[in-house]
Amino acid sequence: MKSETFNQIRAMFVDEAHAWPSAIEFEMAYQARVAMDRIRFAIKHTEHFAPRTEPLREASLQLLEALERLQMADRRFQERSRCTPRSLSATVDREHGAVVNGGSPSHEATNGVSTQADDHR
Repeated sequence: MKSETFNQIRAMFVDEAHAWPSAIEFEMAYQARVAMDRIRFAIKHTEHFAPRTEPLREASLQLLEALERLQMADRRFQERSRCTPRSLSATVDREHGAVVNGGSPSHEATNGVSTQADDHR
Protein backbone atom coordinates (compact mmCIF):
# COMPACT_ATOMS: atom_id res chain seq x y z
CA MET A 1 0.00 0.00 0.00
CA LYS A 2 2.84 2.42 0.77
CA SER A 3 4.44 1.92 -2.63
CA GLU A 4 1.09 2.59 -4.31
CA THR A 5 0.71 5.85 -2.35
CA PHE A 6 4.29 6.80 -3.19
CA ASN A 7 3.66 6.14 -6.90
CA GLN A 8 0.51 8.27 -6.83
CA ILE A 9 2.31 11.17 -5.16
CA ARG A 10 5.25 10.82 -7.53
CA ALA A 11 2.87 10.79 -10.51
CA MET A 12 1.25 14.02 -9.26
CA PHE A 13 4.65 15.77 -9.13
CA VAL A 14 5.64 14.48 -12.56
CA ASP A 15 2.31 15.56 -14.07
CA GLU A 16 2.65 19.05 -12.60
CA ALA A 17 6.22 19.35 -13.85
CA HIS A 18 5.15 18.45 -17.38
CA ALA A 19 2.02 20.61 -17.30
CA TRP A 20 3.79 23.97 -17.16
CA PRO A 21 5.78 25.21 -20.19
CA SER A 22 9.54 25.05 -19.77
CA ALA A 23 11.93 28.00 -20.08
CA ILE A 24 12.90 26.97 -23.60
CA GLU A 25 9.22 26.96 -24.61
CA PHE A 26 8.84 30.53 -23.32
CA GLU A 27 11.95 31.53 -25.27
CA MET A 28 10.64 29.87 -28.44
CA ALA A 29 7.28 31.61 -28.01
CA TYR A 30 9.07 34.96 -27.72
CA GLN A 31 11.17 34.26 -30.82
CA ALA A 32 8.03 33.21 -32.72
CA ARG A 33 6.39 36.53 -31.86
CA VAL A 34 9.44 38.43 -33.07
CA ALA A 35 9.35 36.43 -36.31
CA MET A 36 5.61 37.12 -36.71
CA ASP A 37 6.20 40.87 -36.35
CA ARG A 38 8.97 40.78 -38.96
CA ILE A 39 6.87 38.73 -41.38
CA ARG A 40 3.99 41.22 -41.01
CA PHE A 41 6.42 44.07 -41.68
CA ALA A 42 7.78 42.32 -44.79
CA ILE A 43 4.29 41.60 -46.13
CA LYS A 44 3.14 45.17 -45.52
CA HIS A 45 6.17 46.72 -47.19
CA THR A 46 6.05 44.34 -50.16
CA GLU A 47 2.40 45.24 -50.75
CA HIS A 48 3.09 48.97 -50.61
CA PHE A 49 6.45 49.40 -52.31
CA ALA A 50 7.18 46.40 -54.53
CA PRO A 51 5.96 45.93 -58.09
CA ARG A 52 3.05 43.53 -58.45
CA THR A 53 4.67 40.53 -60.11
CA GLU A 54 3.74 36.85 -59.97
CA PRO A 55 6.94 35.74 -58.14
CA LEU A 56 6.44 38.47 -55.55
CA ARG A 57 2.80 37.44 -55.12
CA GLU A 58 3.94 33.85 -54.53
CA ALA A 59 6.51 35.03 -51.99
CA SER A 60 3.79 36.98 -50.16
CA LEU A 61 1.59 33.89 -50.04
CA GLN A 62 4.47 31.89 -48.61
CA LEU A 63 5.01 34.55 -45.95
CA LEU A 64 1.30 34.54 -45.10
CA GLU A 65 1.35 30.77 -44.69
CA ALA A 66 4.41 30.97 -42.43
CA LEU A 67 2.68 33.69 -40.40
CA GLU A 68 -0.45 31.55 -39.98
CA ARG A 69 1.62 28.58 -38.81
CA LEU A 70 3.44 30.72 -36.25
CA GLN A 71 0.16 32.19 -35.03
CA MET A 72 -1.31 28.70 -34.61
CA ALA A 73 1.74 27.61 -32.60
CA ASP A 74 1.49 30.77 -30.50
CA ARG A 75 -2.19 30.08 -29.75
CA ARG A 76 -1.35 26.55 -28.60
CA PHE A 77 1.40 27.93 -26.36
CA GLN A 78 -0.99 30.55 -24.91
CA GLU A 79 -3.59 27.89 -24.15
CA ARG A 80 -0.99 25.70 -22.48
CA SER A 81 0.57 28.49 -20.44
CA ARG A 82 -2.85 29.67 -19.17
CA CYS A 83 -3.46 26.28 -17.57
CA THR A 84 -1.68 26.28 -14.25
CA PRO A 85 -0.52 22.96 -12.82
CA ARG A 86 -3.14 23.31 -10.05
CA SER A 87 -6.01 23.74 -12.49
CA LEU A 88 -4.77 20.78 -14.51
CA SER A 89 -4.57 18.52 -11.46
CA ALA A 90 -8.00 19.71 -10.32
CA THR A 91 -9.36 18.79 -13.73
CA VAL A 92 -7.77 15.37 -13.45
CA ASP A 93 -9.21 14.99 -9.94
CA ARG A 94 -12.71 15.83 -11.18
CA GLU A 95 -12.37 13.40 -14.06
CA HIS A 96 -11.46 10.61 -11.66
CA GLY A 97 -14.25 11.48 -9.23
CA ALA A 98 -11.96 12.67 -6.45
CA VAL A 99 -13.00 15.45 -4.09
CA VAL A 100 -11.38 18.77 -4.94
CA ASN A 101 -10.05 21.38 -2.49
CA GLY A 102 -9.82 19.25 0.63
CA GLY A 103 -13.38 17.98 0.70
CA SER A 104 -15.38 21.06 -0.18
CA PRO A 105 -16.99 20.88 -3.59
CA SER A 106 -15.91 23.47 -6.10
CA HIS A 107 -18.28 25.86 -7.85
CA GLU A 108 -18.07 23.72 -11.00
CA ALA A 109 -18.79 20.57 -9.02
CA THR A 110 -22.07 22.07 -7.81
CA ASN A 111 -23.06 22.88 -11.41
CA GLY A 112 -23.30 26.59 -10.68
CA VAL A 113 -25.81 26.23 -7.83
CA SER A 114 -25.56 29.28 -5.62
CA THR A 115 -24.65 29.02 -1.99
CA GLN A 116 -26.18 30.96 0.90
CA ALA A 117 -23.37 33.51 0.66
CA ASP A 118 -24.25 34.09 -3.01
CA ASP A 119 -27.95 34.50 -2.19
CA HIS A 120 -27.32 37.42 0.20
CA ARG A 121 -25.53 39.62 -2.37
